[in-house]
Amino acid sequence: MFGLDKTDTKLLLIVAVLCLFAPFILNPFPTSSGLAQFNAGYPDLMQRFVIFGIFAVGFNILFGLTGYLSFGHAAFLGVGSYSAVWMFKLLSMNVIPAILLSVLLSGVFALIIGYVSLRRSGIYFSILTLAFAQMSFALAYSVFTPITGGETGLQLALDDPRILGISQTAGGNIPVPALFGLEMRASWDLVLGDWQFTFNAGYYLCALILLAAFYMAIRIFRSPFGMMLRAVKSNQQRMNYTGLNTKPYTLAAFVISGMYAGLAGGLMASMDPLAGAERMQWTASGEVVLMTILGGAGTLIGPVLGAGFIKYFENIFSKLNDNVLHGWFAFMPDGLENLMVTIVHPFVGKGWHLTLGILFMLVVIFLPGGLVEGGQRVGRLFRRRDIKSTGPEAEAAQQRNAAE
Repeated sequence: MFGLDKTDTKLLLIVAVLCLFAPFILNPFPTSSGLAQFNAGYPDLMQRFVIFGIFAVGFNILFGLTGYLSFGHAAFLGVGSYSAVWMFKLLSMNVIPAILLSVLLSGVFALIIGYVSLRRSGIYFSILTLAFAQMSFALAYSVFTPITGGETGLQLALDDPRILGISQTAGGNIPVPALFGLEMRASWDLVLGDWQFTFNAGYYLCALILLAAFYMAIRIFRSPFGMMLRAVKSNQQRMNYTGLNTKPYTLAAFVISGMYAGLAGGLMASMDPLAGAERMQWTASGEVVLMTILGGAGTLIGPVLGAGFIKYFENIFSKLNDNVLHGWFAFMPDGLENLMVTIVHPFVGKGWHLTLGILFMLVVIFLPGGLVEGGQRVGRLFRRRDIKSTGPEAEAAQQRNAAE
């Protein structure tokens, strides 16, 4: 199917099902329930899930295949955002030209940075990319303020020219990003009993692009080019000794990864037409590293899972405050209730990073392959139970099939 084998087709279908039914999957609790605060099926958060999934998938092409750890990928995310907003200001509010320009300019920027940074490897490469990202942040924040808007960010205005669009609506408002007339903020609600599900046009556009990006990543992973990148990760020095020049391959991987980041930045601006220098900070680059490692570096679906996991913690756990905690432990005596709130308080709300850090350490220690390895272990456990229940003959047959 689409040139993929059975396993890769299953992965693509799993991602497609998750994207299609996300409004249902992310809203498991009724709105009247006390657990409704753990629902994540609202448009802004669902958009972030898929956009950062694209960002992490692209980063995984570089880090997961070649082993080159970049701490500067947020620079391409910022370039993509700025490019999209400028396209909205100058051309039209159609998201397609904005996204295309984001990918193109991010690729050019990645080509320049990669050409310099890939002259070194290991920690020196990581430091170079971090330096470029911080320089980009400083330039966007305080030097190129006429282009980037400085600390306030680049925003749309009523006097923007827009060659192929209107500068303001009939009501005197700034027009919103749209896809051939379909506004990205357009949403439809489905109420089933105590459950409410929201379907957003912008989310489904991002989801379709995620599926296309994921499919391209699968083809890259399974291609001869992907095999070459794995060889670079395995032993680049030995490849150089054979007379094979690996720099064009690593540079191509760097540029492709940067274009994925630019695509994510363009989508962020398409959903909310605002671009700020904070998207270029080193913390944003570190976040995509965490997403990839937590999900499973070098795997296909791992970065998508890692992105969803971190964004869920950032947006859901950060909202838990003392009032919510007191509601949880209200059934306890007052003294014990206050004690439990005091114990849990550092791990939620503003302290959600502490919980995420602990979980990250546990994953690195016990699941070096990330969340994907955890799923694989659970799958093997169930297969072993099936084999035991069916008897030794079935086990021998399965071993023969595996050998064949």
